[in-house]
Amino acid sequence: MSINDKNTSKLSIKNNKFELKQALKVALWSLLIPVIAYIIEILVNDVDFTLGSIYFIHQHNPSLYIVDILPIILFVLTFKIYSERSSEKSKFYDTLKEKEEKINTSAKFAKLIGEGDFSFDIGNIDNNDNLTQSLLLMRENLLKTNEKEAEQYWIAKGRDQISNILRLHNNLEELAFETLKSLINYINVTQGAFYYFDEDEASLKNIATYAYGRKKYLNQDFKIGQGLVGQAAYEMATIYRTEIPDYYITISSGILGDKKPSSLLIVPLISDDKLQGIIEFASVDEEIPSMKIKFIEQLSNIIAQTVFNLKVNSRTERLLTDAQKMTEELKENEEELKQNAEEMKATHEELEKTNANLETKIKEVENAQKKMHSLLENASEIISIYDRNQKLVYMSPSVTNILGYTPEEMMDGKDIDRLTAKGQKDIATMFNMILENPNKSETIQYIYMKKNNDKIHIETTGRNLLDDSAINGIILNSQDITARKKAEQEERMKSKMQALSENSLDMIVRIGLQGKFFYMNPIFEKLTGIHVQSAINKSFDDVGLNESIKKIYLQVIESIRSTVEKINIEVEFPTISGEIRIMSIDAIPEFGDDKELETILIVAHDVTEQKLIENEIKEKNRAITESINYAYRIQTAILPDNKLIRQRLPNSFMFYLPRDVVSGDFPWFFEKDDLVYIAVVDCTGHGVRGALLSFIGYFLLNNIVDHDADYTAGEICDRLHAGVRSTLKQDREDADARDGMDIAFCKINFKKKELQYAGAHRPLFHLSGSEFLEYKGDRKAIGGIPHGKKPEQNFTNYSINYKDGDRFYFFSDGLPDQVGGEDARKYQAKQIRDGILAHADKPLVAYLNFLKKDFSNWKAEKKQIDDVLLIGLEL
Repeated sequence: MSINDKNTSKLSIKNNKFELKQALKVALWSLLIPVIAYIIEILVNDVDFTLGSIYFIHQHNPSLYIVDILPIILFVLTFKIYSERSSEKSKFYDTLKEKEEKINTSAKFAKLIGEGDFSFDIGNIDNNDNLTQSLLLMRENLLKTNEKEAEQYWIAKGRDQISNILRLHNNLEELAFETLKSLINYINVTQGAFYYFDEDEASLKNIATYAYGRKKYLNQDFKIGQGLVGQAAYEMATIYRTEIPDYYITISSGILGDKKPSSLLIVPLISDDKLQGIIEFASVDEEIPSMKIKFIEQLSNIIAQTVFNLKVNSRTERLLTDAQKMTEELKENEEELKQNAEEMKATHEELEKTNANLETKIKEVENAQKKMHSLLENASEIISIYDRNQKLVYMSPSVTNILGYTPEEMMDGKDIDRLTAKGQKDIATMFNMILENPNKSETIQYIYMKKNNDKIHIETTGRNLLDDSAINGIILNSQDITARKKAEQEERMKSKMQALSENSLDMIVRIGLQGKFFYMNPIFEKLTGIHVQSAINKSFDDVGLNESIKKIYLQVIESIRSTVEKINIEVEFPTISGEIRIMSIDAIPEFGDDKELETILIVAHDVTEQKLIENEIKEKNRAITESINYAYRIQTAILPDNKLIRQRLPNSFMFYLPRDVVSGDFPWFFEKDDLVYIAVVDCTGHGVRGALLSFIGYFLLNNIVDHDADYTAGEICDRLHAGVRSTLKQDREDADARDGMDIAFCKINFKKKELQYAGAHRPLFHLSGSEFLEYKGDRKAIGGIPHGKKPEQNFTNYSINYKDGDRFYFFSDGLPDQVGGEDARKYQAKQIRDGILAHADKPLVAYLNFLKKDFSNWKAEKKQIDDVLLIGLEL
């Protein structure tokens, strides 16, 4: 028994004696109560104080019996009260003792925690003991903090160790082995392997293996998705397995023999979301802790970035080597080009001396050479990237200078739309061949129609770079070879020039400044009767030249001497037969090495028949002009004007500016029952070409809407699309006519207050109060050659419930495409929208007046590039 227990026992006995003593005191004092009661009762009854008198008073007053037992009752009550108080004191002392023991235990526990001893077992804990609970929580937090600090120190130490290795090595295989070896020793596993991702072959190659303290020589390749290694690469996520299949790797050692690992860790090496490799670890005896897995995952980014840097450095070295080789090749090519240029120059000089055939042809050749030279100086190419489904995903900005379209327009389908059927077929064939033979490039040539409708020759080389992570597509390098095609043709012409000179129908003569002949072709003899060979190196007088011809030649010599420039004159030339021919003479000065005028080359072209033809052409031009004017009268007669439209739509206007006499843009208006149809139609081209298409569109639209009033705006555009294709025979396989039209088409139902809209490349602007809405037309035209592989979608039909006062605007592309202003920019749809919003609270005609003035100021002196048409309505 402890001292505290003995003290408690003694205190308990002492308390019991005290309680009994106090009870007896109360009982003794309470005996005075019956004695006093007896005395009072005896005095009242006037009896003697004897035992008999006590009996007498009890009989006389029975309540004295209660007074007799009162001392006993007080004794019992007092004893009970003091006993309860004693029990409460005992419980208090027991509680005090228990708390004292807990405080001593907690103090000891806190002291051990402070000394760093966390192994003390505190035993059973009362849930209400907040102090002990707090100490236990503090111990747990300190344990976790110590473990976390130890883990962080371990990870930081390992990271520093691996970082030093990564900095020391520039060779990928050495870096892989040293990194793998250090990691295996640091995380205490049995075996590891390092796989490098080869982007060209799309496979993972084993470049380092380490097990049981020595290097292993394994030659393993995994494709993406193949095995656990390929799976980790495909998912780009860590794989940790503790259940290893029987067919998987075994670890060989001299002591253990072949043994299957108990756990396997595969971590991808990822840099900038790109796979660089895989590291794999295996443990025989135990599972790999999560801390070590976390450590490897953190290091994987550093290792991946280092591998990527080594790959980039290696690739850079290769590119530098290739660039050096290319520089040498360019130098060789430059020498060859210089030599070719000298040969071409010599050939050209010879042709100038001997060629007297069609000076206009010579000028065309010179212009073509200048053009080709300019193209070479500003050489550029179009770079485009397609996915494996032949969908365009990128177009370089150079396409605007070469083809006239913006990259956005090309992305909308102009890359294929403007090809002939044969060009589309050749492109599709090239794609199939590239996909079947990814390591082989393919080159094709085809004709492309630019935005201004010029046809050019394009040469395209395609390469399959779908596996290249930087490209991830099929890349096409395209360049305009129109000039090259012409140059090739000119080269073929040059080889024939000498023969052409001798066989030319023009008279070619070279004369000296003193009136002497140095060269004449056979036509000279045919026209003058003078034998060519006998006239060489002789003067005009020596050969008996006709005086009229002599006068012409002397006039040429005098003019060339005074101007030292090429001249052209038209003369009447007498022939040996007595006939007078009209000759167009081009006299070209020729200079010696000292740049002094030496001879004159005269090319005389017989234009007698040409003069007759010119007169005939003038007559035909007059007839054509009359026909165009007649077409204008017909077009003006059938097309609606402002007055006709305002009869049904009084609050409307039409801003119409044809570029030529007749127009390819035209307004169209039709009424049927309670329905009103109105449209802006923009046909391909302008002038007569566009006007012819406008007649087709006009009559097709009339027939379609007159046939069925239930057609929606979208269905009407679908039927117009089919009608144009059928009329122009564009639905045939050999079709090459790409003419068509853009349209903004509206159907108005006044009873329902509904406006239906459908469009082909043309938008509809809707102004409702202060709210501005734009409905974009579909990105396809009315008519045109259909795509071979892309199914066509119907035109979108927009149904708009309008309110009174709503305004609608629709227009052709001639308005936003007009170039003008100080910076020679396009007018653009934004400028139209801003003008509409600026006049939203003004009468509709206010915007028309503004547009006329603004467009005129914008265009200024610049040429109108296309027909312009805009219609505004307020319903």
